[in-house]
Amino acid sequence: MMRTRRQFLAALPLAGLPALSLSAAEEAFRMVTFTKYFQHLSYDALADAMAEIGLNGIEVAIRPKGHIEPDQVEDELPKLVAALKARNLTLEVMTSGINEVSQEQRTEAILRTAATLGIPRYRLSYYKYDLNKPIRAQLDEFRPRLKDLAALNQELGIQGVYQNHAGRDYVGASVWDMHDLVRDFDPTAMALAFDIGHATVEGASSWEIDFQLCRPNLGIIYVKDYLVNGHKKEGMPLGQGSVSPKFFPMVAKLSPRLPISLHVEYLPEEPASPERTKKHLAALQQDLRTLRALLAA
Repeated sequence: MMRTRRQFLAALPLAGLPALSLSAAEEAFRMVTFTKYFQHLSYDALADAMAEIGLNGIEVAIRPKGHIEPDQVEDELPKLVAALKARNLTLEVMTSGINEVSQEQRTEAILRTAATLGIPRYRLSYYKYDLNKPIRAQLDEFRPRLKDLAALNQELGIQGVYQNHAGRDYVGASVWDMHDLVRDFDPTAMALAFDIGHATVEGASSWEIDFQLCRPNLGIIYVKDYLVNGHKKEGMPLGQGSVSPKFFPMVAKLSPRLPISLHVEYLPEEPASPERTKKHLAALQQDLRTLRALLAA
């Protein structure tokens, strides 16, 4: 059951987590976070916590088992947007289960609702390879789906972003394949979400090539850190893993500046509770401080 704002704030004070003071340059970055680990909170409690941390907005899961289920979007999404707006926050990215235009995914209903509410972008659901079939032929099968999505995005005035993700069968693990899929689209309709954590896992010494390749088609930057040891990866607090600090000055020089979504996904899995939420908020606050320091370096 979702907790009310009063219950949340009473049970989870943010003492010890002072608000950040920002320079004018740092304020130019729109900082958001993926709220996967706060899905048990009410909209008001979530918005209060994110405002207290000092973020500009959130990335929220609007997909099966997400904060809002796809069949509840028309009723629930306006409530979440209103709660955020009351704290001067935005829903910057809608993490979706969408990767085609279809009734099954409720594509048009969800995107039309989001666009009407002023949500600027959504993250696509991943495509996966069948490793027993030719790879390029599969990419050619994905192209018409993206073309239809891009056309719908253009019509509605919303941007789709496809994220690179490490893994043996992910389209986008190598970065070059996802770039090949979107490079001919208008980036305002279909763009890339460059994830430096996953790019480091798959290309510890070639991530810079990947980033430069994607620059003309970028829509948002994703930040997380992993400690990479051979074929193993371990989530780490930002700045304590294998992600190169060289990446952040490169992001700071982008023009125009892109929103940055900070993902905190390294704490042990445990049932939702006030204590777990407090741990995640503390980790988020610390990573946010580290991120701002890296961008200012």
